[in-house]
Amino acid sequence: MIEKPLTYEQVLALDLPNIIAYAGPVMIALVLVEWYISLKKNRDFYDGKDTVAATAVGIINVLLGVVLKIVTFGIVLFVYNHTPWSIPHTWWAYPLCLIWIDFWRYVAHRIGHESRFWWATHVTHHSSPKYNLSVSFRLGWTQYIKIVFFLPVILTGFDPIVFFICHQIEVLYQFWIHTEYIKKLPKPIEYIFTTPSHHRVHHATNEKYIDKNYGSTLIIWDRLFGTFQAEEETPVYGITKKVEKPYSPIYLCFHEWADLIRDAMKVKGYRKKLQVIFGPPRDEII
Repeated sequence: MIEKPLTYEQVLALDLPNIIAYAGPVMIALVLVEWYISLKKNRDFYDGKDTVAATAVGIINVLLGVVLKIVTFGIVLFVYNHTPWSIPHTWWAYPLCLIWIDFWRYVAHRIGHESRFWWATHVTHHSSPKYNLSVSFRLGWTQYIKIVFFLPVILTGFDPIVFFICHQIEVLYQFWIHTEYIKKLPKPIEYIFTTPSHHRVHHATNEKYIDKNYGSTLIIWDRLFGTFQAEEETPVYGITKKVEKPYSPIYLCFHEWADLIRDAMKVKGYRKKLQVIFGPPRDEII
């Protein structure tokens, strides 16, 4: 066990695996397989330009993650080293950390839909009218500021190494739930875990589906906090506001930021500006 203070050099010396990077080729291969099956079965699940745009967004997002790793590591290490307690780096710390991260992912995700500022970091993920494995690549380039939502995990005392491994597992879990091909699973699984059925609801613009099923790996948070909705009617995907340039990665990642700034500039007074920036999204609440 490495004692505090834990340094950036010590973390690098451990040569921790980048799980998402290793999984990348497999994920792309599965996208191609699903796309091929959809073409063979004449299913309208894919749009070539839409998938290319999603992949471009995803690749740049991964590169940004590499560039910003020093910053995110630095923030996490600073908070961890200044927390006066710690949880031992043992096997049982991993399942505990996964559950605690999952709760804060629920919180971050819900705020990302209920506050326009945070919605601007997340809208990219919802911008496709299709629902397939490539949609999991659509992660906005400004999403890294969401690190603030996960500092409570570090403040609890979890080792940064445990945190980063568990967080990668949580992110990777999101891939397989973005598909139309997996229908409802056995009830015990559907009751505890987030499944493709649950997440299809989350991506839908149907009135009864809006603002539902924020769960990342576990759906229990939605059941506890009243945001659960079972899949009943056929989902209609996308956002309620028209996406003017659906195949432009830059537009997909920044159009809501541009709209937010423009709308904030229109109103007078700091209170109204703050309401525009941090209040609920207006015409595109999902």
